[in-house]
Amino acid sequence: MAKKKTEAPITGITVSKEEDFSAWYTEILNKAELADIRYNVKGFVVYREWATMTIKKMYAKYEKLLEKNGHLPLTMPSLIPESNFHLEAQHVEGFTPEVFWVTEAGSSGKLTERLALRPTSETALYKMYPLWIHSYKDLPFKRYLSCQVWRYETKMTRPFFRGREFHWIEAHNVYATMEDAMDQVKEDMEMAYEMLQEEFAIPIIFFERPQWDKFPGAVSTFAADVLMGSGKVMQQPSTHLLGQNFSKPFNIKFIDKDGEEKYGYQTCYGPAISRIYGAMIAFLGDDKGLILPFDFSPIQIVIVPILYKGKEQVVLKTAKEVYENLKDKYIVKLDDSDLSVGSKFYYWELKGVPLRIEIGPKDIEDNQVVVVKRHDGKKLIIKKEDLIAQIDDLAQNYTKEIKKKSMIDFDSQIEVAYEKDAAIEAINNGKIVCCGFCSIDMDAYPCAEVVEKDIGGFVRGRRFDEEKHEFATCLICGKPAGCTVYIAKSY
Repeated sequence: MAKKKTEAPITGITVSKEEDFSAWYTEILNKAELADIRYNVKGFVVYREWATMTIKKMYAKYEKLLEKNGHLPLTMPSLIPESNFHLEAQHVEGFTPEVFWVTEAGSSGKLTERLALRPTSETALYKMYPLWIHSYKDLPFKRYLSCQVWRYETKMTRPFFRGREFHWIEAHNVYATMEDAMDQVKEDMEMAYEMLQEEFAIPIIFFERPQWDKFPGAVSTFAADVLMGSGKVMQQPSTHLLGQNFSKPFNIKFIDKDGEEKYGYQTCYGPAISRIYGAMIAFLGDDKGLILPFDFSPIQIVIVPILYKGKEQVVLKTAKEVYENLKDKYIVKLDDSDLSVGSKFYYWELKGVPLRIEIGPKDIEDNQVVVVKRHDGKKLIIKKEDLIAQIDDLAQNYTKEIKKKSMIDFDSQIEVAYEKDAAIEAINNGKIVCCGFCSIDMDAYPCAEVVEKDIGGFVRGRRFDEEKHEFATCLICGKPAGCTVYIAKSY
């Protein structure tokens, strides 16, 4: 006899993503049990089990690529002495307003020096690098951390997008020449494309950020933006050419082949895994819930037995056989809970499980199962003897299908603008504006302020890859254009 259904039915997302993104995102976080904001420190979020399992998989994939490219892992303390920050003036100016400070310890009272909860690791690592780097033979020196950082974010926080604690990877490298350092920056961008576009199915494009928006202490910053398909972008991995701006104050030197002592040239790279996960939710998800790439779903296949009175045991027996045949190769869940079939469908769609196998009495009679793909809802009727081969094929192609659907044609999102009114109209219509600009140097900052105030977007920078558009004058001040930039709203 079927078990009595005692739990309340589960329903899907009730808000349209297109009509009200903010409400949709909040509902998916709650209903899919991804994060809990009720922790009693403002701006700090609990990542629930489902999100944590995916994030761990994302870390593992990224770390594997970093190590393939010659980076070695480190684990660093989370506390940084205040004196470390003051060695690089722009860095301390940029980060001090965001720092959480530890000032007391135990019964001993106030500390003799304030300790910062790590907002980023340059000033911790670079105090150690002179102890480890001595000769050109030690270069290139490529290390990374998988860690948490803390920043006193004053803007509105939102789980995974923006918070006061986030989870990321930092790679910090030292080279003998500026050219080698720039090659590393290019490799960082290639890694971001490989991870975000190929593995996580999220489209990005790299911009060289304006000087007023670069990492504090960097020579140049190159940052990826996710193209959300609504004229809005979300910043993702950024890589920074530091030059000798940190090696000189931190005394990071090496003896070259001629016996001459020189300062190293540095880079750093920061893919924020928690923020990438937020982009995955926001970009791939639909009005049913999450959509996840196959390899990153905590459960890849769910089996739902459809029970009818008098047929319960034979259906469950077949469902268990299918489970046993698949469990050694895939992460499989047999859902024999008390929930109704409809509630199970809603629940696993919310969770973004890639494949659902349905088995009912009629399927057993016909020696078949029904397989439903989460990302497009297509149903496939598969003979039982063909199931393993068909599942292998579906698993292999699932993420490829998501990528094909999700890779927005970037050019279709761009509106070329020669006048400010045209740029305002384009931004209001959900487009990304391409226009002429004075430059991305600090002397163009007044024009950037006008962009923010009057147009309602932000100068994201100039494309790092090939630029197709040229302009004679700056959109704002009318002076000769020094470069082509892109303007967009951002999450």
